[in-house]
Amino acid sequence: MGAEGISREELQLAARNHGMPLEALRYDITPAGLHYLLIHYDIPDVDPRSWRLEIGGNVGAAVELSLEDLRARPRVSLAVTLECAGNGRALYEPRPVSQPWLLEAVGNAEWTGTPLRGVLQEAGIGTGSVEVAFAGADHGVEGEVEQDYERALPLADALGDDVLLADEMNGAPLLPQHGAPLRLIVPGWYGMTHVKWLRRITVLAEPFQGYQNVRGYRMRATEDEAGEAVTRIHVRSLMLPPGIPEFMTRKRFVQPGRCQLEGRAWSGSGSIERVEVSEDRGATWADAWLGALPDSPYAWRRWSFDWDPLPGEHELCSRATDATGETQPLVPEWNVGGYRNNAVQRVHVLVR
Repeated sequence: MGAEGISREELQLAARNHGMPLEALRYDITPAGLHYLLIHYDIPDVDPRSWRLEIGGNVGAAVELSLEDLRARPRVSLAVTLECAGNGRALYEPRPVSQPWLLEAVGNAEWTGTPLRGVLQEAGIGTGSVEVAFAGADHGVEGEVEQDYERALPLADALGDDVLLADEMNGAPLLPQHGAPLRLIVPGWYGMTHVKWLRRITVLAEPFQGYQNVRGYRMRATEDEAGEAVTRIHVRSLMLPPGIPEFMTRKRFVQPGRCQLEGRAWSGSGSIERVEVSEDRGATWADAWLGALPDSPYAWRRWSFDWDPLPGEHELCSRATDATGETQPLVPEWNVGGYRNNAVQRVHVLVR
């Protein structure tokens, strides 16, 4: 264990998975190489020429589709903000042991593919169906269980208008690390739902009992609880770091005089209606200016704030409120998995 309590195993995870540098908040659409990545097992070796998507289970007739078959179907492009459910995990006290995310596990890309609903309807959804399970080609061991990475959605959510079987990211074919040749996109839901390297869809007449739904990604105060399922993204705002950084600490240095703070805000439950900024650790707040609503209801929204600081130390914070009235908390809800930490960001700045 190091001085900060980060184990060698966590360092291995951190080396494999990467966050989006917060300065990339300046881009409306996150370049593919800057978008965050979380890969549970290994990147599988998938040949797109022989790859097939299987649709089965409680359906009228099993279906098998090639990549060409899917690309011949109706096409939709949609900008969607993806965020890992563990974003902010390393900021919990005590810190849950897993991928040690700070705040960078996010990105906003344009995904292109065909709506899932049409594929399911053509297969014929059987009477009594309740959920749809999605299996990737990535395979490993978790919770002492050997498994494909597999997640399920309630049938009503799987049939949502904007759920996509995506084969393109930002106008180009998916990269291997982003799920080539096909991945699931479920706008508004945390990243664990967007199954990559998708190879099998199963319509179920009973609730899915796989590890990633029943044990993983649940809000639990203790290991023994069943817990609440993690589903939609909770409201969050992030600030593009102002000024320049110190190399190791990333503390920010800003010249005196008026400057503009800016960032992005998003939520899985409704549009962003308000962003506030504080320069005194959250003691007082002032409204930021909100940019135009994005073309996609699932993309992040730009905000900015004119700041005229006095010389000295400051701790900047930003907090967002969405259309449901949910506002970011000052203190997160601790849980054993380290999920859903949407507490306000804190940026340490020295004005000199």
